[in-house]
Amino acid sequence: MGPHPAVAAIRLAVRRVLHDLLTEHDLRAPAEDRPAPVTPLNGSQAATAPAPRTDTTPRDRTSAPMSRAGTGARPGARSARRAPGASLLDDDPLAPLVLVACSGGADSMALASALAFEAPKLGIRAGAVTVDHGLQPGSDQRAAEVAARLTGLGLGPVDAVGVTVGRGGGPEAAARDARYAALDAAAERHGATAVLLGHTRDDQAETVLLGLARGSGIRSLSGMAAVSGAGGRYRRPFLHLDRQTARKACLVQHLPVWDDPHNADPAYTRSRLRHEGLPALEKALGKGVVEALARTAQLSRDDADALDTWAAQAESAVRDPAGLLECAKLYALPPAVRRRVLRRAAIDAGAPAGSLFARHIEEIDRLITGWRGQGAINLPGRVVAQRQGGRLVIRQS
Repeated sequence: MGPHPAVAAIRLAVRRVLHDLLTEHDLRAPAEDRPAPVTPLNGSQAATAPAPRTDTTPRDRTSAPMSRAGTGARPGARSARRAPGASLLDDDPLAPLVLVACSGGADSMALASALAFEAPKLGIRAGAVTVDHGLQPGSDQRAAEVAARLTGLGLGPVDAVGVTVGRGGGPEAAARDARYAALDAAAERHGATAVLLGHTRDDQAETVLLGLARGSGIRSLSGMAAVSGAGGRYRRPFLHLDRQTARKACLVQHLPVWDDPHNADPAYTRSRLRHEGLPALEKALGKGVVEALARTAQLSRDDADALDTWAAQAESAVRDPAGLLECAKLYALPPAVRRRVLRRAAIDAGAPAGSLFARHIEEIDRLITGWRGQGAINLPGRVVAQRQGGRLVIRQS
C-alpha cells in the first residue's frame, strides 16, 4: 500500500524540483566533470558503453534508471529511511546541497519531510534553516525545538538563525526582508544549490489579491514565481498544492506543527485577507476562487515576462548614439512597453527597485506623453528625470 494521497502529492512536487536542480547542476558543471555522452558506432552496432564507475568518476545524475515509482533513484543511493539525527551530509560531501526554510508550520514541515524522504534517492544532501524573528516571547526556544525536529527527520546541516526585524515598509515587509537576508546568508555559508520555500496555492491567491489592492500592475498580479532569487536560488514546489494538503500530510505522518499566532492576528493585512477577505469572496462567488486567482498569477506572469522581453529589446532602439532616450521614439512604443523601459532606466540610474512605485513611472511617462514644459521629477535614490531637447535624461542628482 502506497503513502497517503496528501503525502504522495507533496513528495511528487519536491521530487520534480529536485530533478530540475540536478539537471541544472549537471549543465553548470565544467565539461570535464560532466558524464561522457554515449556515441553510436554505426547504424547496426550498439552504442558504446560508458566507462565503469570508479571513485574518481563523476556521478551521472541524469542517466540513472528511473524506478517504477518515478523517483530516478541513483543506483547505490542510500534509502530515505535513516536513524534520527543522521545527516545527509554523510552520503556524499561533493553532492549538491538543498536547504528547506522551515518555520515549524504545516506547510514548511510537510516540505521538510518530503525533502528528507526524496533527497537521498537522488544523491542530494538536504539541510534546513529556521529563522527566529524575535517578535514573540519564547521565540528562541521555539526555533530550537523546530531545529530539533528537523534534525530528527535526518536533515543536516540545520541552522536556527536569529534576526533583528527593522521597521521599513511595515512589520510584514520588514520581517520578510530579515528572513530572506538570513536565508541568503545560510545558503552562502553552506554553499547550497537552492532553498525550498513552502508557499502554497492559497498563499499565491492571497498575494494576487494584495497586488490587485495596491493597483501596481500586471507584475504584481503575477504573484510568487516558482523559481526566484539570485541564480534561481529559491524554489517553491507547492504553488499548485493547497494548504490543506500540506496540513493533512503532516497529520498522517504524525509531524508536530506550530501555528504562528501572527497568522490569525487581524493586525496583519495578510491575516485579515486569509480569514475574512477570501472566505467572503468564496461566499459571494462560490468555490474555486483560490484556484482561479492562482491561475491568474501564472497567466499574468507569462504576459509580464513577454512584455519585459519586448522592453529589453526595444530599449536600444529608442536611444540616440550618445545613449540618451529619445522622447519621440519612446512615445511611439505601446504604453506597457514604454513604462518598462522607463523603469529599467530609472533603476540603472540608481533608483532602488523596491522604492520605485507606479506613481513614479507615471510621472516620468508624462514627460513623454503630456509634455507641457514641466520640471524635473525627483525619484527615490536621489535620481532625477527631466526632458531636455527632445531627450529624456535620468541621472543621479
